[in-house]
Amino acid sequence: MKLYKVVTVQHINASPEECWDFFSSPKNLQTITLDNMNFEIQDYDDKRMYQGQIITYTLKPLFGIKVSWVTEITACQENEYFVDIQQFGPYKLWHHKHFFERTPDGGTKMTDIVHYALPFGFLGRMMNSLVVKNKLKSIFDYRYNKIEELFNSKK
Repeated sequence: MKLYKVVTVQHINASPEECWDFFSSPKNLQTITLDNMNFEIQDYDDKRMYQGQIITYTLKPLFGIKVSWVTEITACQENEYFVDIQQFGPYKLWHHKHFFERTPDGGTKMTDIVHYALPFGFLGRMMNSLVVKNKLKSIFDYRYNKIEELFNSKK
């Protein structure tokens, strides 16, 4: 199994507590997801993020094909970090760590680290080279820009 890694770092002009307030609410996932992915939460218990929480949703990540995704929050420390893993979905493995670190200016350094693997061996590696890694880049670029708009464009 070939394991891939994506790391993004962003400075946010908000405290870790303010960031946590936004990012710990599953309903805000749609806000930071590309519109053309047709992201829809199907079920969650309408609570702030906690260890053991299950979130189910559908989206169209590639070629307009609708997929179901089930995420479990496997670790969570308020205002500091959370980890989500895919329990069911298009990846063979999806492990996403989100870190929130206070900066000297009172803002937050947000770091995302995603490890992922694709099914289908050689075909999965080809799909990653041709499509998936570029799609993930566009997803995280959109998210970066949306967070800039939401948090950093305020004067």
